[in-house]
This record gives sequence, C-alpha cells and structure tokens, in this order.
Amino acid sequence: MNEVIKEWIDKAEGDYFSAGREYRARKHPNYDAARFHAQQCIEKYLKGTLQSNSTEFDKTHDLAVLLKACSRHNPLWAPWEDDMKMLSRFAVMFRYPGECATREDAGRALRAMKIYRIEIRKALGLQEE
Repeated sequence: MNEVIKEWIDKAEGDYFSAGREYRARKHPNYDAARFHAQQCIEKYLKGTLQSNSTEFDKTHDLAVLLKACSRHNPLWAPWEDDMKMLSRFAVMFRYPGECATREDAGRALRAMKIYRIEIRKALGLQEE
C-alpha cells in the first residue's frame, strides 16, 4: 500500500474515532460534529479506494459521486447510494446555523459509517479494528 492510500486511511480512522467520541460524550455532546465526522470517514475511505485503483477523482464531498466511481471496481457497492446521499448532507448542511442534529440523527449516521467502513476496509485488504 502506498503512502497516499495509507494517509487517506489514517485520516478516515481519525474521523471514525472523532465521530464516536462526539456521539458518546456525556457532557456537551456535539451531534452535528458526530454526523460530520461520520461523513468525512466514509469520504476519505472512498477516496483511498479510488487511489488504490489508480482512479482520478475531483475534489468533492458528494459520497454518491465518489461511490459511483468506486462501483466500477466494486459493483456490489452500488446499492449503497441512498445511504451515501444521506451521509453527504452532513458534509455541509449541519455546519451552519439553521439545522441541528439530534442524537437519533447522529446514531443513524454512525451506524451507516460503521457498516460501510467495515466493507471498505475489507476491499482494501485491511483487518477490522
């Protein structure tokens, strides 16, 4: 595995752990941040997957776009599109006033993140941690 792919994975893992910490915080939980980091985790894993397949990609936070590019090499991922669209909303939408995530919203995002993280790690030949 080259250094760029490793860096994508390391950054994805940082977002994975940040999402969990924000969701589980007893004092001052930040559900907006939990959802944001869940989206970021999957975004970085998808970009690492594209990098591992030598597939060029634009700078985007749209997980459905990244998934479509990944699906060329991983066709069984195509059914993930609805969840990728759901997670993509968290890249920007909840970062500004007017929208706030609930614990339930964050829980849904974290459940999706955990499922897809496992599958993407398998595809990259990584062990479940």
